[in-house]
Amino acid sequence: MLKLIKNAQVYAPQRLGKQDVLIIDEKIGRIADQINVPSDFAEIEVIDAQGKVLVPGFIDGHVHITGGGGEGSYHTRTPELNLTDATLSGITTLVGVIGTDGTTRTMENLIAKARGLEEEGLTVYVQTGSYQVPVKTLTGSIENDLILIDKIIGAGEIAIADHRSSQPTKEEMAKIASAARIGGMLSGKAGIVNVHVGDSKDCLTLLEQVVDETDIPITQFYPTHINRNSYLFKAGIEFAKRGGFIDFTTSTIPKFLEEGEVKCSRALKTALEAEVPVEQITFTSDGQASLPDFNEQGELIGLKLGKVNSLFKEVRDAVLIEGIPLETAIQVITSTPAKILKLRRKGLIKKQMDADLVLLNEQTLEIDTVISKGQIMVQEGKALIKGTFE
Repeated sequence: MLKLIKNAQVYAPQRLGKQDVLIIDEKIGRIADQINVPSDFAEIEVIDAQGKVLVPGFIDGHVHITGGGGEGSYHTRTPELNLTDATLSGITTLVGVIGTDGTTRTMENLIAKARGLEEEGLTVYVQTGSYQVPVKTLTGSIENDLILIDKIIGAGEIAIADHRSSQPTKEEMAKIASAARIGGMLSGKAGIVNVHVGDSKDCLTLLEQVVDETDIPITQFYPTHINRNSYLFKAGIEFAKRGGFIDFTTSTIPKFLEEGEVKCSRALKTALEAEVPVEQITFTSDGQASLPDFNEQGELIGLKLGKVNSLFKEVRDAVLIEGIPLETAIQVITSTPAKILKLRRKGLIKKQMDADLVLLNEQTLEIDTVISKGQIMVQEGKALIKGTFE
């Protein structure tokens, strides 16, 4: 019930220096320069974090927890996410999505998988819908899904600027955004629209038209894959300068980078140098998604699997290679997604917040210990708790 982390260098994500952190059940109970354990108090677990950095548990806001893919027919459907895929990667909070396949990947299955991962120790939410428009919801409407289903916090991932999308019109996107906004307001949730942006030169034009021609605020949209090529990345920077959110995808392969995809760590540095506030930038992994390679005729010529462990690897590269301060870089997978997604007890090391915490080696920034809702999931880089079928 009680755990005490001592002597950690705390990044909350702002740097607090050396602190002790007391965990009471699933919450952070106290943070202080020194917390002493009474000599007659035996029911407390003390974790010596000397030489380690303590950061909030990581939030991955775009994961195909039930698997994705299928663009190369049935045998290319990707597998579901396992518990330790997330925990060994420092991820304590996930948002599940459905991608291209909105027929065999269903909302019922997505919510069941989310609840299963929660029973195993994580915090998991989902978005309603998939690439397709009209949106394939659980209850029949986006508003009802948000208001009545606790796990559903927004809509998406709706595909635009992609040969696999339903080619939605600005009127359709405006109605989706309006429904998500109203549902979010009435349920106290974020109600954002998670938007998959493909390779088309249209980039973010459709979202910009909705913002310019309706009363929908730019922050209603949460576009992802913004680093997939140089021209979308440039458009994303301009979108962010107008006040919008932009999300960079960490899963990639060398071929994509050779063809012009912007590596996430470099994308973060470039965006910050362009004076985009870090509060508008996030990383997500696109974990368990297929990473399809298409030729000019839209034919599939190659396929790889997205990995959630890419999430922190890119943050680590941002610090160690790009020279971005840890307290800045760590925000893109902690406090910023927590704020965008209205996860009010996540993303910060603060009293009464959920005890989702990660201890990193101070020199290498490698993951040592992962705590989810007060439970130690990973210790010394090894999984203490595994999924039911792992």
